[in-house]
This record gives sequence, structure tokens and C-alpha cells, in this order.
Amino acid sequence: MTTHAPCVLKGPVTLDRPWWGEPRRKAKACRGPVQGVRADLVARVRREIAAGAYDTPEKWDAALDAMFRRLATD
Repeated sequence: MTTHAPCVLKGPVTLDRPWWGEPRRKAKACRGPVQGVRADLVARVRREIAAGAYDTPEKWDAALDAMFRRLATD
């Protein structure tokens, strides 16, 4: 699995969207941890995903229930 820091991936660039900036500009270098990111939580979730224990049937059921409730109220 390849992981990338958020500053190394290039997003969409088009001349039709000036707010994306210059198409040939270079990405800024990462300058350490991102403010507000809980590194301990990210590490735990990555370990669970690698072990195949992150997506449990209970989590899927809870997510589906929440989605159906939201669809029913919209």
C-alpha cells in the first residue's frame, strides 16, 4: 500500500478554473504534522485496516441504518 502526504498529490488543474492557481506551480513541501489531525487515531485505524478488522458487520449495519434514516427524512 502506498501512502501519500496531502501535499504531494496534484489535484485537478484547468485554465477554466482560475482559483486552482497556475497549472505549472510546484506543490508546497510538507512542513510537519497537519494541525488538528489525531495521529494516534490515524495509526490505530491504519492498523485495523491492515489487520482486516476495521470494517465489521456492526459498523456496516450502523452506517446503513444511518443512511436509511437520513434518506427517509429528506
